[in-house]
Amino acid sequence: MICDFHTHTFLSDGELSPMELIRRAVNNGYRAIAITDHAGPGELERFISEISKDCALAEKHWDIKAIPGVELTHLPTAAIADVARQAKEMGAKLVVVHGETTVEPVEKGTNAAAVGSPHVDILTHPGMLTDNEARAASSNGIFLEITARKGHALTNEHVVKVARAVGAKLILNSDAHDEDDLLTPNSANDILRGAGLSEEEIAQVLQTNPKELLERIYKK
Repeated sequence: MICDFHTHTFLSDGELSPMELIRRAVNNGYRAIAITDHAGPGELERFISEISKDCALAEKHWDIKAIPGVELTHLPTAAIADVARQAKEMGAKLVVVHGETTVEPVEKGTNAAAVGSPHVDILTHPGMLTDNEARAASSNGIFLEITARKGHALTNEHVVKVARAVGAKLILNSDAHDEDDLLTPNSANDILRGAGLSEEEIAQVLQTNPKELLERIYKK
């Protein structure tokens, strides 16, 4: 069963509606999917309201955890903590932050701001993650993403190495923008093996860590 905590719909730069993306995830055997469209403070209230309604309907009728969230994207670093707090107060069950991927002009300091916030759950595609950033993520219970996304995945092996050295927790996400991006059991295993994880570590990333994050989300 697959858990995927980072996806996009046509509310931002994806191709499908939230409901269609969830349905296609069900068809792929997903146990859980989070809808985390790109957002700044101007979109938060609308996105969270719309996605929450679709997620609630999906959970009522289908065997999947459908999680309304946001991906805070290209924000000024000084605003990340406050906007993450606002997102949770507005009803987002999951807040992820668009990390300092090497293929986009994300403001330097974004990773550090994200892992320092108690309202952030995942730092996505963190690029050339530093030891200090990974330590802060570990201390604050923030997951670090191994990504399936082309381009962003170039630094997966580096992220694994740094996270492993300090005991930070890793999680695999698709960063899906259409149905073809959704994970399958085979693709998930291939990505993690390619990032240099052992079989024991793969089990941690695919089973233990998603279970922990789901328990955190649904305990709130």
